[in-house]
Amino acid sequence: MTTARLDATFAALADPTRRAILARLARGAATVTELVAPFKLSQPAISKHLKVLEKAGLITRGRDAQKRPCRIEPAPLAEANEWLEKYRALWEANFERLDDLLDELKAEKRPKKR
Repeated sequence: MTTARLDATFAALADPTRRAILARLARGAATVTELVAPFKLSQPAISKHLKVLEKAGLITRGRDAQKRPCRIEPAPLAEANEWLEKYRALWEANFERLDDLLDELKAEKRPKKR
């Protein structure tokens, strides 16, 4: 994955409306009209969000007669997840060391039995 593609993915995911659109598309393809329904936004506003998602490669728009259904594209999300997994392993190791230290500190504070 290129840095530019990763940047575009995270920039697109930074907006809660776009994340909600992706959550809806994870259930299946939808038209712009269907995507507008749950939001208090105009069709042009949703279309702008869709353009950002499409530019980031997170969705594609097809042609089905008069409709242009939007579909989620899993590859950019998988690549972002792969990038995040590297950091998850780092943080989990740090948390394990912190847990060990806290266990040691708790053991030192316990009153000693005679």
